[in-house]
Amino acid sequence: MIQRSLVLLLALAATPALAQPKADPDWPCVQRKVTTLSPGQFWTGPDLAAAASEWGSDNGAAALAQKIASRRTDLAEVDGLLDDYLAKLPDRGAREQGLARVYAGVFEVLNGERSKVMGGITRYAQGQRRMAERIREEADQISQTKDAPSATDARELPKEQTELETKFAWDRRIFQERTQSLAYVCEVPQLLEQRLGEIARKIQAKL
Repeated sequence: MIQRSLVLLLALAATPALAQPKADPDWPCVQRKVTTLSPGQFWTGPDLAAAASEWGSDNGAAALAQKIASRRTDLAEVDGLLDDYLAKLPDRGAREQGLARVYAGVFEVLNGERSKVMGGITRYAQGQRRMAERIREEADQISQTKDAPSATDARELPKEQTELETKFAWDRRIFQERTQSLAYVCEVPQLLEQRLGEIARKIQAKL
């Protein structure tokens, strides 16, 4: 029973990684790993060279960028927030410059959040691999205890074996819960990319 459970756990750990080329053993997700994003992937408006360095010092653009980048802000609110921001700018040139700064800020915020999430996923995968190895060792220890001369009577399990089986069951439960959570965690970078793309579209529609 223990060996069968162990095989299942190790299979669960390996399955996501096997769904893609083994370019990075620490990337456990089915989704393809894209390490870095470029602002130009989502933007066809004015050049962003100046906006990328200026948005942080533009209080209006920075505040709006932070607000619409936040996942607490529904995407349905973004158009109205952009209109309110544009109404305060004097002319077309200022509006184009302001919108470029807003996008530059949104990109930096969401790209930074995405990078942190991807780093967390890598640490998550490494932790799962260490736990799988620990469960393997616990299963081996239980088997060795059962094979020991003192374990001839299955009704009188040594205290050491009981403790090992309790720890094995607990670690197995944690491993399974973390494996089930992985599918959601792996979706987060893609969701952030989708949010960035949708916000970029809305900003460009105002140009």
